Amino acid sequence: MAIKKNIIVDGIEVPFKASAAVPRLYRLKFGRDIYRDFAALQKNIKEGDEENSTLDIESLEVFENIAFVMAKHADPDNVPDNPDDFLEQFNTFSIYEILPQLIELWGLNTATQVESKKNIAKLTDR
Repeated sequence: MAIKKNIIVDGIEVPFKASAAVPRLYRLKFGRDIYRDFAALQKNIKEGDEENSTLDIESLEVFENIAFVMAKHADPDNVPDNPDDFLEQFNTFSIYEILPQLIELWGLNTATQVESKKNIAKLTDR
């Protein structure tokens, strides 16, 4: 079951979607593992803060790519086909404001999948 959330980005309401398809879409588009990238971003953002950021350029690019895939998944007709065109519509795209919300959305999706597996196991007596 997919979960959608609208997040305000630079004053614009942008829908993002988390589902089981996101890791595949991310892997096909960027050739990377979204689970590893999310874990690394979570670690890096906790170590740094907006004023004393220690995030490197690769971390920022990974964040932008994850956001792009989740936005494209939520609204494929209105989100451009590449991250550069997607980001071009904003003046700012703050990792410190948006990433925590994307992590929360991803966590809600993961929790929903785990709960579904538990319910299926109860129904099938496994």
